Amino acid sequence: MNTTSIMIVGVGGQGSLLASKLLGRLLMNEGYDVKVSEVHGMSQRGGSVVTYVRCGEKVYSPVIAKGEADFIVSFEKLEGARYVDCLKKGGKIIVNTQEIDPMPVITGAAEYPHDILEEVKKNGADVDGIDALSLAVEAGSAKATNLVLMGRLAKYFGFDEEKWMTAIEQVVKPKFIDMNKKAFDLGFHYGE
Repeated sequence: MNTTSIMIVGVGGQGSLLASKLLGRLLMNEGYDVKVSEVHGMSQRGGSVVTYVRCGEKVYSPVIAKGEADFIVSFEKLEGARYVDCLKKGGKIIVNTQEIDPMPVITGAAEYPHDILEEVKKNGADVDGIDALSLAVEAGSAKATNLVLMGRLAKYFGFDEEKWMTAIEQVVKPKFIDMNKKAFDLGFHYGE
């Protein structure tokens, strides 16, 4: 059983921590040794948030170095580009196509690089871009973007949908379970 490494990157307040909790629960339910580590920037102020999730028969460290991530799930385009060097050759990066202006753009000191995903692709990354925000709104709340992205990850990750649904029931507050399941399903079946 090889170790699999997943990075979840985004901006504070997007729900990346719930996404990592869901992924960790799914993997523990399946009998994997799981290590999760959260690295917060100024998350309360819209800063960068990174979560490492590693699983396997025995995992000794939660940290993922450059070139080691099997998957990167990015909640925002610029954050995906920031961490793409952590992706291993043959890895997959799933990117929400939403753009959230960082402080230098807000203050006028810089411009948002709108063609950033094309640059990431040119450098050889396998990119799956998805408008997760629109799908989350369709599911009932923009806050469900995280579950749309987890649904998209599930498409590549090899566990059947029912196992994910069980994990959702275990980590999501009861009043939000149905909406989150719908968001997950929309991400999982996107483009079919």
